[in-house]
Amino acid sequence: MVLLLGGLIWADTSLNRVPALANYDGRPAATPGTTWLLVGSDSRTGLTPEQEAQLATGGDIGTGRTDTILLIHVPSSGPTTMVSLPRDWYVPIPGYGSDKLNASFSLGGAPLLTRTVEEVTGLRIDHYAEVGFGGFADMVDGLGGVDLCVPYDIDDPLAGLTVSAGCQELTGAQALGFVRTRATPLGDLDRMNNQRLFLSSLLSKATSPTTFLNPFRLVPLTRALVSSLQVDEGDHIWNLASLGWALRGETVTTTIPIAGFEDVDGSGNVVLTDRERASRFFDLIAQDQPLPPDLLSGG
Repeated sequence: MVLLLGGLIWADTSLNRVPALANYDGRPAATPGTTWLLVGSDSRTGLTPEQEAQLATGGDIGTGRTDTILLIHVPSSGPTTMVSLPRDWYVPIPGYGSDKLNASFSLGGAPLLTRTVEEVTGLRIDHYAEVGFGGFADMVDGLGGVDLCVPYDIDDPLAGLTVSAGCQELTGAQALGFVRTRATPLGDLDRMNNQRLFLSSLLSKATSPTTFLNPFRLVPLTRALVSSLQVDEGDHIWNLASLGWALRGETVTTTIPIAGFEDVDGSGNVVLTDRERASRFFDLIAQDQPLPPDLLSGG
């Protein structure tokens, strides 16, 4: 018990914390349940040139961008909801006009991204977690790989991935390629579905007895987790554990209601939401209510 307590304290104090959740005038009030914003950034921080080549990251790109944005709502009762937020979603960014959601992260980092998501959804974000390329791969390798059923053949040199369709174990580099690739029939829409599929598989293995009862998996995973994650200043290791446990149970996976795509001067091709359905979608989450089938997509 002393070892477990000591390990818990070490892990919590070792987490990298950033002021991701800021108070501002008009911030949404607290809502029932618990809402997380999970971000996969394309940060290359800490990677050697050899690691950049192995992970096919393309080298340093300067200001960070987001490759993955997931909104996860854990209700007071019932299934957890995992929502993919398209990085090309055309939204109002406080202080900067309208642009892709991804731009808010480039312009103001985690604080501006979380504020943008809160203002456009009406949901109050309770917790924030962000992981970069290197940490992502390290967590997967710390687990000994993850088991995924790849729905189609993928050959994408840009993502450093060549895999055949079928159920298989992916290494950290392969898993990173899987969640980054757009070389699929539906491009970014498939990409968001792949990200949700991967996260479910990762958390299922990370919270299984074969992991938390095996120090040869648990210790490398914990080291990779605390060294690669950035969380809000008020977040703790037990908050992350609670999220992992919630996602082991019944989970509803979906994207926001999408109306289509449009070319916008200065922003390029953007994702537009179905405003009426999106309003119902986020109102139900804010009320801690389940989403009806007509509002679900991409699961």
